[in-house]
Amino acid sequence: MDWFSICFIVVVCINFLLMISMVFLEKRKPENIIAWLSALTFLPIIGFLFYIVFGSGLSVRTRRMIKKKRISERDIIRNIKGIQTLEEAKVDGILKDDQELVSLCYSYGSYPLPGNDIKIYTNGSDKLADLKKDLLNAKKSINIEYYIFANDKTGNDIMKILCQKASEGVDVKLIYDSIGSRKAPRRFFKKLEDAGGQVGEFFPPFMHIRLINLKLNYRNHRKVVVVDGKIGYTGGINIRNDHVGLDKKLKPWRDTHIRVEGAGVYALQNIFLDDWRYCKNDNTPLRLYLENGYFPSPSIKGNATTQLVTSGPDSVVPKILETYVKMITNAKKRVYIQTPYFIPDDVFISALRIAVKSGIDVRIMVPKIPDKKTVYLATLSYLKEVAELGIKIYLYNGFLHSKTLLVDDNKLSIGTCNTDNRSFRLNFEDTVIIYSKELNKQHRDIFEDDIKHSQQVDLNYFKKKRWLTKILQAIMHLFSAIF
Repeated sequence: MDWFSICFIVVVCINFLLMISMVFLEKRKPENIIAWLSALTFLPIIGFLFYIVFGSGLSVRTRRMIKKKRISERDIIRNIKGIQTLEEAKVDGILKDDQELVSLCYSYGSYPLPGNDIKIYTNGSDKLADLKKDLLNAKKSINIEYYIFANDKTGNDIMKILCQKASEGVDVKLIYDSIGSRKAPRRFFKKLEDAGGQVGEFFPPFMHIRLINLKLNYRNHRKVVVVDGKIGYTGGINIRNDHVGLDKKLKPWRDTHIRVEGAGVYALQNIFLDDWRYCKNDNTPLRLYLENGYFPSPSIKGNATTQLVTSGPDSVVPKILETYVKMITNAKKRVYIQTPYFIPDDVFISALRIAVKSGIDVRIMVPKIPDKKTVYLATLSYLKEVAELGIKIYLYNGFLHSKTLLVDDNKLSIGTCNTDNRSFRLNFEDTVIIYSKELNKQHRDIFEDDIKHSQQVDLNYFKKKRWLTKILQAIMHLFSAIF
């Protein structure tokens, strides 16, 4: 028996043990198990390699470390005077009609934080311009975290400012995701360390060899900036040329990001510090963060109330997914979704079905120009499924990278989370639930303007696809649970 045969038998045996483990020991969704069983059965060697890289879960040690470093948002709020209680928030103003949603998010550790002024960006250039100004005006601290921080013009412009502020004595901390920022060399980030700043790499590869990363399936997809504890940013726009419209292949690039002033910044600061404490094995007590101005006394900046919901593979509960399902099933008038990838699970589709069959105006907008063709094929297969329900489908004439959910007249979610299994269960994500009639109306106008630059399609659009495309869509649909 040659070595290949021996290796093949070993792989088959290991695959069998993996199958047994998935079925009886792991808490996975049935569709995930079926997808992996198919891959391990019909593609034993390739399936095994894919499982090692993409399928194995976070280790118990990693999960414990992340939880150990986490700071409770409620503990932060308890130490800051001037924040209204949960009971006051439930009966105050706009929140009185959304007590169930507020309570759900609160059970996930998210506090309703009032008095926020929020600016919505629909393109990267405007967001980048304001971000530069805020960074240059920083007096005490800059906490910045991006899935993609590129070594290009956009990245170098921001890095130059960060280095300048660090050299001036501002406390600058930067987190970048190892996979999302894999094309940026470490010497690029070392510039900040040399200037006096601090850098953390989320889930760094084995022995710092970029090609060997057993956690590459679990990415920190967040985009968070907090300046002096008073100004916060989050949304879909990364620090890279194409995200600010400097890419000829993906034009126009349509995205959504927000700038927050007010108590809502506390939640953004909190998740940054959670990620920082894990990356750097930092044990700084909450008392020092409070004393050093990371959570300054609140001031009323506007009339929007926010709750920030996070999710990640460290939690067995898909918090953002369940929040979205709650918002959709409670809808009374409308549900508008924008996402670059639409690969939902059965629970999400059931929520959409309930909404549209109840007479709710449900609309979904995705890009017409894809950035990932295989994922786009899966997206089309799911769009065909919801088109059969009577949901309105729009293909934006360009690349749409927005991650937004608008419900009725007063609820809006903007963040980093796509409508797919990867964002709901595998990535570290965040989204801000905004309770505001004014901002809801503003985003509704934005959505309706985007419709003018989109192609509305119905079930016939999908039926007219070539047979080869339909076959590929069916294949991608089968494996979509493990994307």
